[in-house]
Amino acid sequence: MFDVRPSGIPERLEPDESAADHTLRLARDKAMEIAAKHPGVWVIGADTVVVLDGEILGKPVDEADARRVLARLSGREHQVLTGIALIAPDGSLREQFCEESSVRFRKLGGDEIAAYVACGEPLDKAGSYAIQGGAADFVIRLQGSYENVVGLPIDSVRDMLQRAGLYPPRVGR
Repeated sequence: MFDVRPSGIPERLEPDESAADHTLRLARDKAMEIAAKHPGVWVIGADTVVVLDGEILGKPVDEADARRVLARLSGREHQVLTGIALIAPDGSLREQFCEESSVRFRKLGGDEIAAYVACGEPLDKAGSYAIQGGAADFVIRLQGSYENVVGLPIDSVRDMLQRAGLYPPRVGR
């Protein structure tokens, strides 16, 4: 059985921290915080960011910020990185990794950006969009894991859990 527990870890970027290091640190810190509150259980922590031209595009602060971010992503390729950390029941870090996918948006019109932002969906999403929602129509190319862009790369997490002996091996592998 799984439970989802949000952490209180602030999602701030440390000086000179790469996007991959940022996601790994946040995933680890989130998992460690939850593990400390729930000793004796396995904990998975995750954090996802969108990166354009080396800049992390976090969650928008308001609708204007969401429109600005989507306009920057329009017609461009960007990366989505998710850091994952697995904490063992004894509180130790068992494994961590960063998954990367590349996404290219088609050219977006100002009216469609405004309509998408007005629906409210992008306001709590890294990069101001949800590929599993209304922004699915924006995507013209995806390289890597779709689930990673949603926020949890299921295949890679399953592989990690198999290595830890927590998930049965896949048949035929």
